[in-house]
Amino acid sequence: MRKVLTALYLLYAALIFIGLMLIVLPLVLIASAVFNQHTTKKIILFFLRCWAFGFSIPTFFWVKTINQHIINQNLPHIYVGNHGSYLDAIAVCLSIPQYFSPLGKVEMTKIPVFGLIYKRIVVLIDRSSKESRAQSVNALKEDLVKGESILIFPEGTMNKTNQHLSEFYDGAFRIAIETQTTLMPFVMINNSTLLPRINPLKARPGIIKTVFITPVDVKGLTLDDLPMLKQKVFDLMEEAMIKHA
Repeated sequence: MRKVLTALYLLYAALIFIGLMLIVLPLVLIASAVFNQHTTKKIILFFLRCWAFGFSIPTFFWVKTINQHIINQNLPHIYVGNHGSYLDAIAVCLSIPQYFSPLGKVEMTKIPVFGLIYKRIVVLIDRSSKESRAQSVNALKEDLVKGESILIFPEGTMNKTNQHLSEFYDGAFRIAIETQTTLMPFVMINNSTLLPRINPLKARPGIIKTVFITPVDVKGLTLDDLPMLKQKVFDLMEEAMIKHA
């Protein structure tokens, strides 16, 4: 009986998701046709925040943000967070206060409707292509030079392990050192419990807590310090997940 109710709930949430995307899509296409790329990305992110809010309320996937006040919104940041659920897109849209460019997998562009919006705001990466990885890094660096923040999930994909975090890739930390940009680690609590990646029929409504931890300054660090920096951020995030779980 529980599985039947959960399936109906997921169908209800999916219909809301698709309906809101169909409303947002023409606005995104108009913005893309009228404005330059920089302005278009900001407009799309605004629409996505409206979409995330509109999805969150009726589905009861609510988002609570903690420590947002520690972010200096006058400076660009490299946001790094855990990735454990499809709900993460809702949480980051509602929790991150700055405009930002996220790094995302090129495979997501194949999703109907969503993919048309996704590819207009995300810096796409094909991890199987060395050339694609290099182009993505350069695009993210260009955004930082323009004073814009970026978002990278250092785990690279959704964490399917039983651990709080899976192993981090170097990318976010290498970019931070090479551009001397402050890292802003955060964690999303309860995301994989409310909508599990492996068993979605265990989904249930509830509150996702997004916790910003502390800015991590990289001033003066070199690439020799990359392993230390990566481990430091990993430890901060793991500690925060244990504390707020």
